[in-house]
Amino acid sequence: MINSVSSLNPLPAALPPGLKPQGLQSAEQPFKNLLLESLQQVNSMQQDADKAVETLVTGGDVNTAEVFTAIQKADMSFRMLLQVRNKMLQAYQEVKDIRI
Repeated sequence: MINSVSSLNPLPAALPPGLKPQGLQSAEQPFKNLLLESLQQVNSMQQDADKAVETLVTGGDVNTAEVFTAIQKADMSFRMLLQVRNKMLQAYQEVKDIRI
């Protein structure tokens, strides 16, 4: 029997690879800052993947598996961020359609 809903701990949210949960700080941090930080991390992953591909193409000393891993991480992070954006837009549309 559950006495109080507030005593339950929420399940950890799924984060894109490379994004680290902020723990208790995320509850204190404004949502805007959390989104901006996530955007910066995904952008950084994209740039790292681009640099790895450039190094591979120019004949630099880089492991092919590491390049593909960087590309996959950047791709998954971007897709996850895109899904978060889609859910936010969907929620906005639902709130906008509420009649008062």
